[in-house]
This record gives sequence, structure tokens and C-alpha cells, in this order.
Amino acid sequence: MAALETIRNIGPAFAGSLRSVGINTAEELHAIGANAAYIRLLQQGSKPHFISYYVLHMALQGRPWNDCKGTEKDALRAQFDALKAQHCDTDRAALERILDQIGTGIAR
Repeated sequence: MAALETIRNIGPAFAGSLRSVGINTAEELHAIGANAAYIRLLQQGSKPHFISYYVLHMALQGRPWNDCKGTEKDALRAQFDALKAQHCDTDRAALERILDQIGTGIAR
């Protein structure tokens, strides 16, 4: 079994996040795919970031993270927005935003 970090664009921090949702090897990540892996991250409470979403897609294709451009990037943005709408806890995000504004938010 290969470590997650053997996949291009997956560093120690991203690998740690993936491990925290039960994806422990490169083979597991390839088997589950980028969308399902990202859904797990969102459901665990990770803040949604488009860059990490498309980096994950590029990683599984063995491409540099900054290779995502044009219509491909636009299509991934639409997929990201749909996943975020379906799987992100917007009430929690709104609460965290308010807590941050009044200075009582907890840094992640």
C-alpha cells in the first residue's frame, strides 16, 4: 500500500486531512475518487475551498495542481459549488462567521 503523499500534489497536511476521514492510502483515494473524498472532508467539518477541490482532481490524474484552466476549471467549479451546497453545514459556517466577527471564534 502506498502512502497518500506518493500522489503528486498531496502533502503531509492534505494527507492528514484525508486520513482523518478514513482514507489512508493512495489506493483508497484512487478507489473512492475526488468527489467522494471531498464529500467526506466536508461532512467532517472541513471548510470548503475550491483550490483544494481541484488540486485533489489534478492529483488523481497525476497532473500539476496549476494545470487546471479554462473550461475544465469552470466545470470543476460548478461541481464544487454543487457539492458544497449539498454537503456543507451552512448553519455552522454562518455561526462561525458571526463568532469570528465578534472575536470569539475558535481558530481551526
